[in-house]
Amino acid sequence: MNEIENRNVGECGKTAKPLGTGLFETDSLPAYLFHQGTNYRAYEYLGAHCTKKDGIYSYTFRVWAPNAAFITLNADFTDWYNGLPMRRITENGIWEAVVDSETSLDGQFYKYAVTGKNGITHLKSDPYAFAAETLLKTASIVCDDRSFGWTWNDADWMKKRSATVCPKQRGFKPKVNHFYSAPLNVYEIHLGSWRTLDGKGTADGEHYLNYRDIADKLAPYVSDMGYTHVELMPVMEHPFDGSWGYQICNYYAPTARFGTPEDFRYFVEKMHEYGIGVLLDWVPADFPKDRHGLYEFDGQPLYEYQGADRMENRNWGTRCFDVGRPEVQSFLISNALFWIREYHADGLRIDAVASMLYLDYDRKPGEWTPNSEGTNQNLEAAAFFRKLNSAVAEEFPDVLMIAEESAEWPMLTKPVAQGGLGFHFKWNMGFSNDLFEYVKTDPFDRKYVHSKLTFPLTYAFSENYILPVSHDDVVHGKKSLVDKMFGEYDDKFAGMRTFLMYMMTLPGKKLTFMGTEFAQFREWDYESELEWFMIEYPRHIEMQRFVRALNKLYLETPEFWEIDDTWDGFEWIDADLADLNVISYRRKDKKGHEIVIVLNFAPVVRENFRVRVPKMGRYEEIMTTDRYEFGGKNRLNEEAVRTRAAVREDGKRENEIEITLPALGGVILRKQANS
Repeated sequence: MNEIENRNVGECGKTAKPLGTGLFETDSLPAYLFHQGTNYRAYEYLGAHCTKKDGIYSYTFRVWAPNAAFITLNADFTDWYNGLPMRRITENGIWEAVVDSETSLDGQFYKYAVTGKNGITHLKSDPYAFAAETLLKTASIVCDDRSFGWTWNDADWMKKRSATVCPKQRGFKPKVNHFYSAPLNVYEIHLGSWRTLDGKGTADGEHYLNYRDIADKLAPYVSDMGYTHVELMPVMEHPFDGSWGYQICNYYAPTARFGTPEDFRYFVEKMHEYGIGVLLDWVPADFPKDRHGLYEFDGQPLYEYQGADRMENRNWGTRCFDVGRPEVQSFLISNALFWIREYHADGLRIDAVASMLYLDYDRKPGEWTPNSEGTNQNLEAAAFFRKLNSAVAEEFPDVLMIAEESAEWPMLTKPVAQGGLGFHFKWNMGFSNDLFEYVKTDPFDRKYVHSKLTFPLTYAFSENYILPVSHDDVVHGKKSLVDKMFGEYDDKFAGMRTFLMYMMTLPGKKLTFMGTEFAQFREWDYESELEWFMIEYPRHIEMQRFVRALNKLYLETPEFWEIDDTWDGFEWIDADLADLNVISYRRKDKKGHEIVIVLNFAPVVRENFRVRVPKMGRYEEIMTTDRYEFGGKNRLNEEAVRTRAAVREDGKRENEIEITLPALGGVILRKQANS
């Protein structure tokens, strides 16, 4: 062999023996479907699987490597130097070995020694392993049974999930079908740095909390803070902390940094116990070039595209999945369903969708080849997403599929049957970028960039959007959210409160990255715990208090979330007060109830500020950014304000109220019942 890596030589298991060889199993239905790209349970066929009969454990190992000349199973229970020869059982390249043992092999290490056509051998981890080593160790780990004896106790949550996402299936037939007429407020988290064992960094890999410990702390926290879901940056096994989980080598294994597969199931179940959904970051776009991983798995490109124009994302240093290849489709779609079936994930956030959909993504002229229609669209990737989302929707119609897509692919969140790609939501990164540009501008000059504040509404209903302040927005010199704000110390906090009030009251669902809720000043660092000590300081505990109150108002107020996908739920009152840095608008629910929001992005208090309102009556302030307990100056509208008649320039009559509008602040108003 040319390469033996990361595993000491072990003696052949004394009770293990290989079964005899046989003919190609061309009549195997799982293999046939796998090669057709329609085996969506491929992980039940490939990988390592155990049966037990008459006290003997029988383990079957299968791997896909069509270009391999020879493969051996090298393990603790075979010979790490010579291994156990595997036999090719399908013409299209599935190999198999069977090991009988008098004792369980659960927890033992293994790899495949794959010899390519060029005669060079590399030790490869099992692409379908349910458990794997982590960090600098790269072996796969035998797991007797993928269910691990786990009994789920989240039936109540599953019923709630179904009723929320698919109300029609629960017997409710709305007159107008507004998708996801429910609050969705996501807390994005990196498990390695939310909390650590002793508050220290994780650079040495010694200070991670277990999945169970994280769950016990996280579930009550996010529930108390008013979030509906957590979104986990990738938990699939990856060797390099610095990739934040996005360079995955073992797609079917929860990372062992935080414990076992059972521990991760505990994490999900604990979230569900507290009424919190779990969204998982999922990466079908690319994979790293670690030698033990999917990279040139059988000695040449296999999981990746064959052609140089599509094979690699050079800026990321990764290989791109060939999603047009049937076996890769089986691998990826099975993997998406694996996390939903076996770990009860409530949704997947699909990373880097634009990099898959566009042939010229991050490529210069001459580095990419147009498709058969002469355009830059990757037609195979579009077909893959339709196939993926259709497969998920057929089995799990109440699981959310969310695209991180930075371009403008049409009908991304429309159903496949209507010609769309079938995602439920996409991140609105245009909203984030525009708002960040606005709030970092000197208020004196904000009138010149006022369109940054209002432009997101021009396309707000073209797709189903999530408005994100994500991990990507608070790293690499981009500054934390509070530090993006223009001004001195107190101005930054006031500006951030107003930013969040705008975000939480606009159409679209919500996502914020961990630490934002208490205004961490320092950029996020994956090797260090969040700066929780900051909440010992007034402005930070006040911000946390404000975010909690704003989140809970969002959850309790249907006007903010019942109609997020059409103009029926939103109406500008005044979008054009650029010289004042002021905007005002209305949010409406299905019953016609309305909320009025007025925001002032100038550092000037506006007394007796006139606001047009829809109906006569008395309007009360139900929230302001300026309360003392939030860090404000307590400029309140303490008494309900009665409307008065006004005459516009065109002679039409309208209703208006006068309010105090705090500097760098906002107010939310509601008409009192029966007033």
